[in-house]
Amino acid sequence: MAAENSKQFWKRSAKLPGSIQPVYGAQHPPLDPRLTKNFIKERSKVNAVPLKNKKASSFHEFARNTSDAWDIGDDEEEDFSSPSFQTLNSKVALATAAQVLENHSKLRVKPERSQSTTSDVPASYKVIKSSSDAQLSRNSSDTCLRNPLHKQQSLPLRPIIPLVARISDQNASGAPPMTVREKTRLEKFRQLLSSHNTDLDELRKCSWPGVPREVRPITWRLLSGYLPANTERRKLTLQRKREEYFGFIEQYYDSRNEEHHQDTYRQIHIDIPRTNPLIPLFQQPLVQEIFERILFIWAIRHPASGYVQGINDLVTPFFVVFLSEYVEEDVENFDVTNLSQDVLRSIEADSFWCMSKLLDGIQDNYTFAQPGIQKKVKALEELVGRIDEQVHNHFRRYEVEYLQFAFRWMNNLLMRELPLRCTIRLWDTYQSEPEGFSHFHLYVCAAFLIKWRKEILDEEDFQGLLMLLQNLPTIHWGNEEIGLLLAEAYRLKYMFADAPNHYRR
Repeated sequence: MAAENSKQFWKRSAKLPGSIQPVYGAQHPPLDPRLTKNFIKERSKVNAVPLKNKKASSFHEFARNTSDAWDIGDDEEEDFSSPSFQTLNSKVALATAAQVLENHSKLRVKPERSQSTTSDVPASYKVIKSSSDAQLSRNSSDTCLRNPLHKQQSLPLRPIIPLVARISDQNASGAPPMTVREKTRLEKFRQLLSSHNTDLDELRKCSWPGVPREVRPITWRLLSGYLPANTERRKLTLQRKREEYFGFIEQYYDSRNEEHHQDTYRQIHIDIPRTNPLIPLFQQPLVQEIFERILFIWAIRHPASGYVQGINDLVTPFFVVFLSEYVEEDVENFDVTNLSQDVLRSIEADSFWCMSKLLDGIQDNYTFAQPGIQKKVKALEELVGRIDEQVHNHFRRYEVEYLQFAFRWMNNLLMRELPLRCTIRLWDTYQSEPEGFSHFHLYVCAAFLIKWRKEILDEEDFQGLLMLLQNLPTIHWGNEEIGLLLAEAYRLKYMFADAPNHYRR
C-alpha cells in the first residue's frame, strides 16, 4: 500500500514547482532573458486575449503563459504564418536580414583554424565536434537556407555566446593554468597523498580552496570516504569495491525488464539523454549505458527513495573527474571508446560508490515528499529574510515563492545553475566541509541569491523575476567567481550556523 501511495505521489507531483523538467540552465542556456522577455511582451500586445493583471497571478498561470519561452529560436516547426508574425515591420525585417547575412559571411571568412584542428586528428580517433561550434554553425547555415526573417524578427541583436561551458580547470578570465603558487599547492597535495597514512584533516584544509586537477581523482576518493587513508590498503580496497559493484550488475541489472522495475528503468532511460545535453561526452551511447547501470543499481539498493529525477545529474562530476585521470586534454569531446574496458569499468564503479557516499548524506532530499528539500527551502527563506530584507520583501511583493526557484537549487545542488567546471570546483569545497552537501550548501544558495540582488530588484513583475531566477547568467563563470561565492557562504555560515536564532524572526 505504501509503495502504491509513493508511486501515485511522484506521478501527482511530476509538475511540482522547480521539479526536473527539460529546462535550460547555465549548462544549456536559452536566449538572453532580456531579449526573450521583450519578445514575449511583443507577442502579448498582438494577442487579443486580455489579462486581468500585468503580472501572472500564480505560478501555474506563469508556466502556462511562458511554456514556449525556452524554445524561442530553437523550434524548427514553429508556425510563422500566425498573425503575431505577420505584423512585423518591414524596415526592421530588412535590416535584420542584412545583419544576419553580414554575420554569416564573417563566420565563413575564418575557417582555417577549425579545419587545421580536425585535420591533425588521426582517423582512428573519433572526436565529436564541439557542440558549441556545431550549434553556431548550424544556426548560421540554417539562417541562409531558410528565410532569414523567421528566427530574427523580434531579436535583431541576438548575442552569440558559447553554448557549452568548457570543463577545463581554468578561470574564465583566462589565467594561466599553473602558477608558482599552484605548483607549490600541488606539491603539498602530493606529499600528503603519498604519506603512509594520509592526514585527512589536513587534506580537507588544503582542498577547501580547490584541488589541483592532477590529484583531484585520488583526493575525491579519499574525502568521500571511498578510499582508506592508509596507502597499503587502497589497492585492495579499490579491487574489492569494483568487483562488488559488478557483482551487483550481474545480480540485479537483468531485473530492469521485470514488471515491478519497469517504471524505474523507464524514467532513468528518459532522463539520461537530458543530462548535460549539449556536451558531446554525455551523448555517447556507451556513456549513457554506464549512467543507466549506475542509477538503476543505486535505485535497487535504496528502496526507501528509489530513483528520483535529478539524481542523474549527480553522477556527472564524479564521472568527469575520474575520466580526467586517463585523459590529458579537455574531456568535453573525448570519445570513450578509445579507453580500454578495464579503465571504463574502474571509472564506472568509482563513480557509483562516490555518488552513493554523497547521497547517503542527503537521502532525505529524495524520500517520499522530499522533506529534506522542503526544510532547506524554508531555511533559505528565513536566512535571506535576515540577510537582505529588501530582496525578501521584493519577492513577497510580487508573490514569488522560494519553492518556485530554490527547489531545483536544492534538488540538483546548483548543477543546473552553474557550468560543469564550476560544479567540480564547488564540490572540492563541499567534500572538505563537514556536511558540505547537506548543510553548507544552504549558505552557498543564500550567497548565490544575494549575488544577483541588483538584477532581482530591477525586475518588477512576477514573470520577469521567475525568468531571471531560472536562467541566471553564469555561463562564463570560473574558479574566481566560485571562490568569491564560497567565501561569502563561509561568512554567512560563521555568522548564522552556530546561532540559528539570528535568522529567525
